[in-house]
Amino acid sequence: MARRMIVVTGGAGFIGSNIVARLCADGSRDVVVCDRMEEAALGKWKNIAKHRIADFWQPEELFEKLERHAEAIEAVVHMGAISSTTEADADLIMRTNFSLSRDLWDWCALRDARLIYASSAATYGDGEGGFEDDDDLESLSALRPLNAYGYSKYLFDQYAVRQADEGHAPSQWAGLKFFNVYGPNEYHKGGMKSVVAQIWPRVQAGEPVTLFRSHNPNYPDGGQMRDFVFVEDVVDIVEWLLATPTVSGVFNAGSGQARSFLDLAHATFAAAGKAPAIEYVDTPLSIRDKYQYFTEASMDRIRAAGFEGQSTPLEEGVRRYVQQFLSQSDPWR
Repeated sequence: MARRMIVVTGGAGFIGSNIVARLCADGSRDVVVCDRMEEAALGKWKNIAKHRIADFWQPEELFEKLERHAEAIEAVVHMGAISSTTEADADLIMRTNFSLSRDLWDWCALRDARLIYASSAATYGDGEGGFEDDDDLESLSALRPLNAYGYSKYLFDQYAVRQADEGHAPSQWAGLKFFNVYGPNEYHKGGMKSVVAQIWPRVQAGEPVTLFRSHNPNYPDGGQMRDFVFVEDVVDIVEWLLATPTVSGVFNAGSGQARSFLDLAHATFAAAGKAPAIEYVDTPLSIRDKYQYFTEASMDRIRAAGFEGQSTPLEEGVRRYVQQFLSQSDPWR
């Protein structure tokens, strides 16, 4: 009998490659990556180069390959998406983030494969209504994302819940609303990298780093708050879901504790053993009216479902990221 198989779409990307690393280390299933490698110079291929994957599929052949291996496929971990919040082509975003996800949902439902997919904290919009991951259709529909990326994820969460309510769902399905994830293998992401990765070159050189000045009287400069979550913690959630097939739904994937950008910068300097040096610039006008000053994931529902993993404290996660990866000549996991 063929070994059971897990397909990770976007498996050469940031979160996807960290999931692939964990699954390959486990060794109990064949792990297949479906992704685009993009320009070789970006080094995205290095995200999976250290791991013994069973196969690599091009996105154009995904459904043909899924059908060919249908009897062996246990689960699809769908991380493939356009994750840029500034992508201008809304049709491309919808084709990639909604239509493909919908077709994967339908395939998994028909072929008895489980589906874990990437949603996003961007579905919450400005956060005025809080960050509670209620996954009934009424609650999901009440959210108001601020960009096309958030809208594509918002729309698919609704599709998933509606299909599940109507009895057309994979045996297990779970959407994860990722908050501000940081950690190894994000180096190809350009301007979408975490703040830790973006400021690291200047921290390493002992130079001042730049943060946005606050334009909200309730927050000091650098005091804007985010739910920063170490990538290992969100991989823990995916691993737990794969081991717990009775749990389905839309869940937050964060730390559960908001921290400031100033805290993050100080933690990065401390991990490098350097004194902090921070300067401030105005938030660009192009994003100032949509800028979020606070995000914090409620983790109550996934804990109520049985997840017992603990969030890595910010200072510890940044220390591990800096000392074990960013400061090394080979920073890839």
